[in-house]
Amino acid sequence: MSLNLVNVQGPSPPTRAPVILVHGAGVRSGVFRAPVPTNIVDALVARGHDVWLENWRASIDLPPNRWTLDQAALHDHPAAVRKVVEETGADRVKAIIHCQGSTSFMMSACAGLVPQVDTIITNAVSLHPVVPLWSRAKLRYAVPIAGRFLSYLDPSWGDRPPPGAATAITLLVKAGHHECASTVCKLVSFTYGSGFPALWRHENLDGVTHDAWIPDEFGPVPLTFFRQMDRCVRRGHLVAYEHLDGLPDDYTAQEPRTDARIVFLAGQRNRCFLPESQRRSYDFFSGFQPRRHALHVLPGYSHLDVFFGGRAHRDVFPLIAEELAGSGARRGEGS
Repeated sequence: MSLNLVNVQGPSPPTRAPVILVHGAGVRSGVFRAPVPTNIVDALVARGHDVWLENWRASIDLPPNRWTLDQAALHDHPAAVRKVVEETGADRVKAIIHCQGSTSFMMSACAGLVPQVDTIITNAVSLHPVVPLWSRAKLRYAVPIAGRFLSYLDPSWGDRPPPGAATAITLLVKAGHHECASTVCKLVSFTYGSGFPALWRHENLDGVTHDAWIPDEFGPVPLTFFRQMDRCVRRGHLVAYEHLDGLPDDYTAQEPRTDARIVFLAGQRNRCFLPESQRRSYDFFSGFQPRRHALHVLPGYSHLDVFFGGRAHRDVFPLIAEELAGSGARRGEGS
């Protein structure tokens, strides 16, 4: 399985450490480059960072494949970090990781596979996936049923799904979701969470982002991922879906093998992974290194609008910049 890195620099040579950005499931690295006045890539480049966008095996820019978090943790993220170190000559790298890019990257970190990373900013979920009750029910009951007919769920079906189970799911979703006119937005909510919508607050998005950009930024997600997430949600923390040498089978059964400082971000209104997800991971890491890590619960934000909300450049990006510089607060409930 191939992956790729996109390097983004400003007109002047970088003056700060390289930062690798890792997207979630069924999207691509472009999710960090929304058509807002200032996106997270713009903000980092403006501060002098050497920005690297990783397209790992969950990227919709790569051929669909039945990936697992284990595969990404062992093969994708360590290779990406090594390549950034090789290309930049930097001894240490920083990472901003989101959703399933976050879970799989944290698996790499806990296994000691990315020792070059000294700061990790993780959004939404890391080691402890906590989801709403409806999401638990979908993982437990709907995924096995869907698995009889489909190998993937795909929000990009939109208003023209392929015949069969995809059409039935789309009609069901359209009948139950009335929060907006976008079928892709509705399918995203069905696929990933329990909200109306699940991954953002409509009031945080402008019309261009929601109506014109989002429909092209989502694609197929294999049911192997949802089966693994069901197993992890039941256990209350990340566990392996398939045993791979070099990775633990249980990610909370031993001390993490990383010296990185970890900053946990959680949208207060996230209906994909509840903020409790990040609180539990913060407490877990703080049990080994008290007063080293940080937690910030972001009022008014959900899941992905942390990165492409219209006001994120004022509400969120300065906080990320402070934490990358090592000057943020240890705990920021409601900050």
